[in-house]
Amino acid sequence: MSKVTHCPPVASGANMSVMHNHSAAPSRLCVEAGQCSLRGPKEENEDCTGVRVPDNAVISAKGIAAVVADGVSAASGGKVAGEMCVQAFLSDYFCTPETWTVKTSAQRVLDGLNRWLYGQGSAEGLSDEKGYVSTHSSLVLCSRTGFIFHIGDSRIYRVRGGQIEQLTRDHRSAVSNTSFLNRAVGLNLSLKVDYREVDLEVGDHFILCTDGVHDFISDKEICRGVNSGESLDDAAKHIAQRALDAGGDDNATCVILRIDSLPDSNYDEAQRVISDRPFPPLLAPGMKMDGLEVEEVLVESSRSQLYRVRDTTDGREMVMKTPSPNFKDDPEYIEQFAAEEWVGKRVAHENLVRVIDRDIKPTYLYYLMESLDGKNLATWLDGHEGRPPIDDVVAIVKQVVSGVRALHRKEVLHQDLKLENIIVDESGKATVIDYGSCRIAGLRERLGRTNVQDALGTLDFSAPEYRMPTLRSIGPRADQFSIAMIAYHLLSGGKCPYGDKWAKAANAKDFSLLDYVSVYHHNPMVPVWLDGALARALKIQATARYPGMSEWVYDLVHPNAAYSLAAYRPLIERDPVRFWKIISAVLGALVILLLII
Repeated sequence: MSKVTHCPPVASGANMSVMHNHSAAPSRLCVEAGQCSLRGPKEENEDCTGVRVPDNAVISAKGIAAVVADGVSAASGGKVAGEMCVQAFLSDYFCTPETWTVKTSAQRVLDGLNRWLYGQGSAEGLSDEKGYVSTHSSLVLCSRTGFIFHIGDSRIYRVRGGQIEQLTRDHRSAVSNTSFLNRAVGLNLSLKVDYREVDLEVGDHFILCTDGVHDFISDKEICRGVNSGESLDDAAKHIAQRALDAGGDDNATCVILRIDSLPDSNYDEAQRVISDRPFPPLLAPGMKMDGLEVEEVLVESSRSQLYRVRDTTDGREMVMKTPSPNFKDDPEYIEQFAAEEWVGKRVAHENLVRVIDRDIKPTYLYYLMESLDGKNLATWLDGHEGRPPIDDVVAIVKQVVSGVRALHRKEVLHQDLKLENIIVDESGKATVIDYGSCRIAGLRERLGRTNVQDALGTLDFSAPEYRMPTLRSIGPRADQFSIAMIAYHLLSGGKCPYGDKWAKAANAKDFSLLDYVSVYHHNPMVPVWLDGALARALKIQATARYPGMSEWVYDLVHPNAAYSLAAYRPLIERDPVRFWKIISAVLGALVILLLII
């Protein structure tokens, strides 16, 4: 695949970014693209279009993108806005983090682009509709899914099996027989983008066009025009010219994409990983592999092995993680194991364990991490006889939150935050380890696993939403809950905030019957306001927790008067359910007593 190249305008004044597709590699997403933009009877062409097909490595991470934009002719900056809506999008989208989903990446870019265009118009003293305003319709093809982002009255169609389907809706309003745009990029500071996902099939054709095309020829004519030329460039030109011949008085722009091949299934991809890097054998001290000598077996479980190894070239000590031979034929396990190394190399933070890259290419499937000096939190808690200083616990929680927030900024959830997965050294530095259960939004999307159930972490510390099918919207607040469970565990000497019933809860009814036990009942030294912050982060309903972990950390350090006062409110106000349970029990006892008498 060739990289995008910017061609000079054609004679009609079109503004296009053009690529030419070379021979397709097997088991990859490959497309053929053609485009044309004609000036028509107007003095200049304010339409702009572009297609970018990056290198194969980038295609697997970010996909292929096509954009069409129509700068609003009534706006003084319409032409510039149209060009920016194409060129800036194609440039900035491919610079977003690989861990982000297509939706997050594109919407962040569009939000930034909208603010810039609106700001330019405001700086020049132009009214909203007279500033830098343009439509924007983009299609990102990634893995086996098409992602559509649309603002304005340009359109995106799909032709499949000879049938054409309009995938976008026009953002137009009609007043007194006059039609005008009610939504566009740069029109106002708040941007509302239509978003849609569609499945892909080999042979699908996608057409992106401006109103200079679809306002003058029918959808059926557009469909017939897809196969009207020897190449897709010819077909796009035929459609644009047909619109002008039909009386078009506007710029006419058309882009056509054809799906030539799609990626293989997850199973095939997993087999490719194994063929490149087979499972290593079980290792023992003294054994050597790829210039690494095993010094100690740290962990050997049914799912993986951890070894302390030494680099024989420079003497560095590291930790090697290898997959369990039990899962050689499990593609999802192989995919998840490969993802651990992938995320570890893309998220760097002082409170996250670092994955190490070596110059020597691995011959087996494994990865290396830094070797950490210290104890896990379970051992650390035992060393304090179950009652560590409150300030020390808060300091550790703040560090864990800092590291986990770095994951969240990359759209990665840890999902297995527990005592054993946090290492504390003698200086008090906390490091989060083990990416084995990480949920990587962008990677899941590209592998087509957005609806697949996650691998659960430790039940004692996992958020309720993992156990309630009706509440499967998993987000950063799930990690917040787990960290709060860890904090409660440390402050209470190993207790659970919901008692023994917590482990048995399996549905919404079970969770509704759980009662939170304030941590100061186990440890009177814990301030009431700190317990209030914990109680909110440990709410059963995710929406009732803190919207952001920074707000929670602030309340852990700064006394919140609302939580302090809550402890002194009447029970009927603090916990009306418990109040009426007590009243009912007392009344029941009185009735029984009266019957006996």
